[in-house]
Amino acid sequence: MINLPILPILLPLLAAVLLMFLSKSVKAQRIVSVIASAATVASAWTVMLKVKSEGIQTVDMGSWPAPFGITLVSDMLSILLVLTASVITLCVVLYSFRSIGSGREAFYYYPIVQFLLLGVNGSFTTGDIFNLFVFFEIMLMSSYVLIVIGGTKVQLRESIKYILVNVISSAIFVIAVGYLYSVTGSLNMAHISSRISEINDEPIITVLAILFLIVFGLKGGIFPLYFWLPGSYAAPPAPILALFGALLTKVGVYAILRTYTLFFYHDQPFTHDILALLALLTMVAGSIGALAYKDVKQILIYNIIIAVGVLLFGIAVMTEESIAGTIFYLVHDMIIKAGLFLLGGIMIYITGTSDLNKMGGLIRQYPSLGWTFLIASFALAGIPPLSGFTGKLLIVRAGFETGEYVGAIVVLLSSLAVLYSVVNLFMDVFWKKPEIPLPETKKQTASLFIPAAALVILSVLYGVGTEAVYPYVMQAVEALIHPEIYIDAVLKE
Repeated sequence: MINLPILPILLPLLAAVLLMFLSKSVKAQRIVSVIASAATVASAWTVMLKVKSEGIQTVDMGSWPAPFGITLVSDMLSILLVLTASVITLCVVLYSFRSIGSGREAFYYYPIVQFLLLGVNGSFTTGDIFNLFVFFEIMLMSSYVLIVIGGTKVQLRESIKYILVNVISSAIFVIAVGYLYSVTGSLNMAHISSRISEINDEPIITVLAILFLIVFGLKGGIFPLYFWLPGSYAAPPAPILALFGALLTKVGVYAILRTYTLFFYHDQPFTHDILALLALLTMVAGSIGALAYKDVKQILIYNIIIAVGVLLFGIAVMTEESIAGTIFYLVHDMIIKAGLFLLGGIMIYITGTSDLNKMGGLIRQYPSLGWTFLIASFALAGIPPLSGFTGKLLIVRAGFETGEYVGAIVVLLSSLAVLYSVVNLFMDVFWKKPEIPLPETKKQTASLFIPAAALVILSVLYGVGTEAVYPYVMQAVEALIHPEIYIDAVLKE
């Protein structure tokens, strides 16, 4: 059982390699992808139960003990995110059977999705800062392929911007890691935390904190570094957009949460004031975009940016309650964003457009799709007792308790912007009289709707079952608020 934490990384790797040899058979690729994704979910669930009962689990790769070797660390935060990412990937794979198209399926779509999951799960699990860079690159290289696969004009145009931004970000990441190593003499994250506590030169650590914030902010889509995100994410089809929107930005947020609780806790009045300011600007910018556009994809994409701002504010407040709210909201947002993007893909498939001005009247022929989207919209906005409510409540309450009144109010106002944008989308797509009457023949959408609805149902259960989830979240919070728990588990002191 000691090697169990490696399974959610190893299974996607083995599946991706196997799928590359099955490129001639799309049916075989589908079967292997589903089996591998389901096995990854099962392994992540098993690791989560192990962490719940026995505490943080570690694997020293090559039997080299920390801090000399690479260590994989499954604490409750990382394994919750690994489990969530694996469930989302399974649903996206099932959704892809009818939506991605045979052309993309034949050009290594399924192995690249598994490589993407490998990078995401590895980023959540690694306990080595340079290894975090490596898994980031695996994730990004997979996304480079996914954003161009299909070769449409808009994909090729947006991919240039996307790749350029991420190459620059990766270069800054390497510089930041090298600088951190020169200061601490270590790459093991637990060991770095111990070394930083012994360093009296706070300005150097503050510079490092800002460098890492730039790196992870570019990947997470915080203000003003989100400029590349709306166009790039709107280019690929719905299943790829769901993976990007649900997983990629959240890896950046996770990295900020991990480093700012483990490394950069020394000068909170400075660094966390910057985090709070960027969080407010991110929420405002996202809200403006969500309200301004009349396009299904763009409205949902700008809601990603709003959520990143909410999460960043929870990290900036840095109390036990705000961190609990951040984790609650992070898991919720991953699930519900994936569900909404998949539902949005069905709307686009039915109408042949993402322009709200050319849509309308779908509620008569597709009532299940409409009401499911409305429930998902309420969950996204944080209407109780749905999944977005608990996280936002904890973050806002912590903000008021610590005197961050402006930030807490902006979080509440951003919720109104979210609610207005998605309900307005619902009204335009489902209730508004269409300019062109819909064809009498109803399109078959069951195979698309089932995986999307499954994510919405999971989100609802996550909201109404908050009491059952609470102990897991608080176990994750404990290791973040008290980093010595993480350090002792890794270094075995």
